[in-house]
Order: sequence, then structure tokens, then C-alpha cells
Amino acid sequence: MNATTLATIEIAQGRLAGLSKEGIQRFTAIPYAKPLTGTLRWRAPEPAEPWAGVRDATRFGAISPQVPTQLEVLMGSTLGEQSEDCLNLNVYTRACDDAKRPVMVWIHGGAFVIGAGSQGIYNAKHLAARGVVVVTINYRLGALGFLNLFDATDGKLAGSGAEGLADQILALHWVKANIAGFGGDPGNVTIFGESAGGMSVSALLASPPAKGLFHKAIAQSGAAHIGYEREKAARVARAMLDELGLSPGDAHRVLDMPHAAIVKAQIALLAASRDGRDSRRLGGLPFQPTIDASILPAEPIVGIRAGSAKDIPLLTGTTRDEWKLFTAANPALRLMSGKTLGERIKRFAGEDRAGEMLAAYGEGSVFERFNALMTDKNFMVPATRLLEAQSAYAPVYGYRFDWASKLLGGIMGSCHALELGFVFGTHGEKLAAAFFGKGEAAEALSCAMQESWVQFAKTGNPATDTTGDWPRYNMQSRGITIFGDGAPHIAHAPNEARRKSWDHVAEKRLGP
Repeated sequence: MNATTLATIEIAQGRLAGLSKEGIQRFTAIPYAKPLTGTLRWRAPEPAEPWAGVRDATRFGAISPQVPTQLEVLMGSTLGEQSEDCLNLNVYTRACDDAKRPVMVWIHGGAFVIGAGSQGIYNAKHLAARGVVVVTINYRLGALGFLNLFDATDGKLAGSGAEGLADQILALHWVKANIAGFGGDPGNVTIFGESAGGMSVSALLASPPAKGLFHKAIAQSGAAHIGYEREKAARVARAMLDELGLSPGDAHRVLDMPHAAIVKAQIALLAASRDGRDSRRLGGLPFQPTIDASILPAEPIVGIRAGSAKDIPLLTGTTRDEWKLFTAANPALRLMSGKTLGERIKRFAGEDRAGEMLAAYGEGSVFERFNALMTDKNFMVPATRLLEAQSAYAPVYGYRFDWASKLLGGIMGSCHALELGFVFGTHGEKLAAAFFGKGEAAEALSCAMQESWVQFAKTGNPATDTTGDWPRYNMQSRGITIFGDGAPHIAHAPNEARRKSWDHVAEKRLGP
């Protein structure tokens, strides 16, 4: 049995005592920013101050206030108490030496309202064992990180609506300044994330303050069609003030409210925006970065098309059945009629092109066709357009994850978030195995994905002996690598009729 021992390191802020086990050193709850609580809410983050003595880095730190969902059980428990003093990160490394290993910085997902770098599924010991240094971060979520209070209160309160992104950028500054001491190379940093974390990766590709802080990017199931214009973001903020019983005139009282009250109002607003009562037109993802002059000057896809991420290699893709995570447990959707599906398609494509799109999604039951449509609208088409945009400036690679979950009798298919356990090698642990799967085939899949992700972080090319040649994505062959039950393989222009049916759909109808 491999014993757990203490590991120590000194960084600019002070000394840390972490854990060493099974050849991996782990340092947790490292603050990268000052606490932003009370009257400092919605302020830009500032670097953490030094501490005296040796700081305990053996237990995970606080996480951003949130209300966990049932999905958390499948993803492994999230360790750490909820607090606004949550801007901390965790480092996994083979050794605190001068080896200059590639660095991978993980940005967790969760619709910008839930999640943490300490979630069990993100245990990075398996990736670190492959010769990279992995950093998992926390950032402000929901109303605390993405609320445009400045416009909603005519400048009376701070809060641009991009503070969560500013947190991520400050964490990358911390990595640049400190990661060499953990055996990492600050000149070879890859940012990677899934869902809202993948969207964050895309946003950072387009963010001027993030330029030079990373060198490669992996966006899993989250692309670049995000970002609210200031007017819409202010509408969300005014709706939050309404939920809290505040007017713009007395909005300053929100600075004194406990974070539990803010989260409660946030949950009410989310419920109203997602169950057909969205009379205020807040959208299905109301808490997302605001497009502002300093952090995110344009919708990420616009900036990337203009060359904001020149020379940054990109790996991006989706799962085959993303939308089933949100529909598999909903019996009403499984009974959807063909007429209802047709009406939904008309909303996206318009009357003149609805027939073409309906034909493109003509295979399977109405339930299967609906899930394929929503998967493509929210994930596949945005990912494809991200590949197309960045291909003009750097090598880009696409993938699709086809492994299917056996949970709920297999109805979930290759749903959203299913690839996470395989990228981190945590798929077979405890309750997570029921969702992800385990066994020889699962181990082989996880090994293949970890090898490719690490190889991409090392060289900018994800090809390995297991995958074979992994061609750069281009708009002629549209070759991507498929990960599923069996050896990874290349597919050229899969589901091309479905993809082409979106060619004339407005960009504003893509994404969450």
C-alpha cells in the first residue's frame, strides 16, 4: 500500500504543505485572489496576499455558492464548503522539480452556475501520471460571477457581468508566475474545459487580457456562440433585483445580503427561464459572460474569426447525443409528436427551409430526431464553426465521443458530460461507474483519450500510436476522430446533411 506523506513547496505567497501519494503530489486550496465578499462583491479580482508560516494545502478549499443537482452524484462528490472566498486552485504534479512539464489548466463546467475544481470526477492524478502538471480552478458562478449590475443600476454598482472570466484570467496569471516551482513549464500551457468550461475556453481565445497566458486550447462540448450583449445582460440583472425585491434605487442593499439569498433568487430566475415562462426573454443560460469592452469585446466566435487566437492550436468536439442528458428522464419529451418537432424546426430554419431540415433529421423516432436536432443546434454546429474559424490561424482537430452510458436502460446514449470520466480516468470510481461504465473496453477508451489530450498538451497534435494519424480539420474533408466502443477511427464529414441544413440558420439561433 502506497503511504500518504506530506509534500512541501515555497511559492511567492508563502510555503505550502500538500500530499504525496502513488507518485503524485497534490496541493489544494491555493488562493490566487483576495476574498471578494460583502462590499467587494462584483469587483475585479486582485492577486492573493502572502501568508505567514506553512499553509495547509491538503484539503480542498471553498467553492462558489450554488445549489447542486442530482448530476453531482454521478460526477463524484464536490469537496469544500460554499463561500464567496472561493477563488482557489489545485495542482497535481509528479514532483516539484525543474522538469518543465506541459501544464493543463482545467475550467469546470456547470452552466456557469454549479461545479468546482474539487469535483471528484476531476481528480487529475491519472493525467498528472502521464507527465503533465494539472491545475483545476474555481471561479465565481451564477449571479456572483456573471451579473451586469453596472448597467442595471445606471452605474451605481460594480459588476460588468464578466467577473467569472476575470477570475479565470487571474488564475492563469498565477499559473504563469508560479507553476515552474511545481515542475511545470509556464511557456507551454493548455487550457481545457467542458460545457460552460468549454465555452470559457472559447471566450478566453477571444479575450485580449488572456492573450499570452496559454498556448493551446481544448474545448469539450462548449463552443464560441455565447456572450450576452450588455442590454440583455442588464435585463437579467434587473430580473435578479426583482427576485430579490430590490429596485435600481435601493440595489446597494444587495451588497449586505447573505449569498444564500442571492442563490435562492438565482434558482427562481433559472426556473422561470427554462420552463416556458420566460416572459422576460432571459434565455436558457441567463448567467453567461457579458460582452464588454475590457474582458470580452465581442461574441467569441466573432473575435476568433478575426484572428484573436492566432497561433493557438485547438482541439474541440462533442458527444454524439449531447442533449439526452437533459431529456432522458423526461417522459413527456419521449412522447413528442412529429407535429411538435416540425414546429420546433420552423423556429430555427424558417418556413422556407423547414422541409430541408426535417428531411435531414428523418431517421429514428421523434424523440431521437429531436435529440439529434438539439445536439446539433447547441453543440455540434457551434463546434464545427469554431473549428472552421480557428483553422485559418492554427492547427485544429475535431473529435466525437460515441461511447454510450448504460444508465436508465441505455436511453441516455452518448450524452453530455459522459466523456469527462474518460478524459480524467475516473470513470470507474464508486457511483460514477454506473453512469460512465467500467471494464476492459472502458479502460482502453480512457487510455486513448488521456494519451491524446496529453499529447496535444505536449506538442499541439493529438495523434498517438493508439489513434494513429489524426488529420487537421479542414472544410474539404471535415475529418474528425471518433472515440467509442472500439479503436479510435477517423470519420470524414459525418452527418453531413444535418450539418448543411444549418448553413442558412442565423448565428443567434446557435448555442445555448
